[in-house]
Amino acid sequence: KWFTYNCNYTLDQAKLNCSSLSISNETVDFLKGPVVTRLMPSFYIFIILISLPLNGLAMVTFTCRIREKKPAVIYMSHLACVDLLFTLLLPLMIHYQLNASDWVFGEAVCRVLSAAYYCYMYCSILLMMSMSVDRLLAVAFPIASLTWRSTRKATIICTLAWLLAVTGTVPLLSMRQTFKIKDIGVTCHDALIHADPTDQQYMYQFSILSCVYYFVPLIITLVSYSTIIYVLHVKSNLLATTSSSSSDNRRRAVIMAIAVLIEFVVCFAPTNGTLLYHCFLLATGFNSGEGDSSYAAYLLAVCLGSSSVFLDPLLYYYGSSQCRQQIHSVLRRGKADSTTPSNTNSQTKSSNPSCEYTQARVKV
Repeated sequence: KWFTYNCNYTLDQAKLNCSSLSISNETVDFLKGPVVTRLMPSFYIFIILISLPLNGLAMVTFTCRIREKKPAVIYMSHLACVDLLFTLLLPLMIHYQLNASDWVFGEAVCRVLSAAYYCYMYCSILLMMSMSVDRLLAVAFPIASLTWRSTRKATIICTLAWLLAVTGTVPLLSMRQTFKIKDIGVTCHDALIHADPTDQQYMYQFSILSCVYYFVPLIITLVSYSTIIYVLHVKSNLLATTSSSSSDNRRRAVIMAIAVLIEFVVCFAPTNGTLLYHCFLLATGFNSGEGDSSYAAYLLAVCLGSSSVFLDPLLYYYGSSQCRQQIHSVLRRGKADSTTPSNTNSQTKSSNPSCEYTQARVKV
């Protein structure tokens, strides 16, 4: 919610009386310009084209093809589910921006879309933090952590992550999100009624949620992956081993750490940083001119935040040996099919609609 207006409410707050809802000409030009109406929708379309097949394949792999549901598989299957659900809502955002920020789907759908974005972001952050702690326990305390790293406890942690993310964004479902703006039309999640104490209270709460749901998980994740890399380095030196498996483990740990850091910094930091700055303006006396000028940065931050849905498959590949095995199996099968004709038995097997479970049991 970016543009702020002073409006008069009746005692029961049932009626809203605003003298004028308008924004600066620069902001109007930006919302109707090529960046918002062409570039950003094109980027969202690219996200859909990449995210749907990759995350759909990940869901099938984690639920059907991997028989042994280890904690890493549980976390990644929930993360893939979050990405898929959010991707399915992106067409609404694409239509909104192609229509020059004129919302046509009504108040209820706008509330769901607004809450869904922040729910997706915070749920993804909490799940990635849980994955980092799980991998730290597996590397640093492989024996002692066996009782903690169970499928049941991983499922409970994922459920708590969903509940925390939903709880933090529920207030958005109870707040008015659409407003008629001069020279624009009906905006969705872009205006804030300055005189409404409910909106003001939630803005303060939102700043706390950003700190708890972003900065705390960021610190925990950075500490976890830094410790993982250090432990792997120390173990390799103590064992005086230079085997390819040891170097591969360290390489995957480094890639995982870099990928997670990129998601936290590039995808989620701009959105949370811009929101915290906006909450600071509200707390110290909001300046509508600053709000309008920083809105372009906010929209670009939201766009960057959405890009994590096609970066997560990198985490699936480097975070689960079972997932890597399934991908390599599919690639080998595709090469074999292209070089040799399939026999009757293989045709019968491939026609079976049931899921094919892997027989290999490898350590994550």
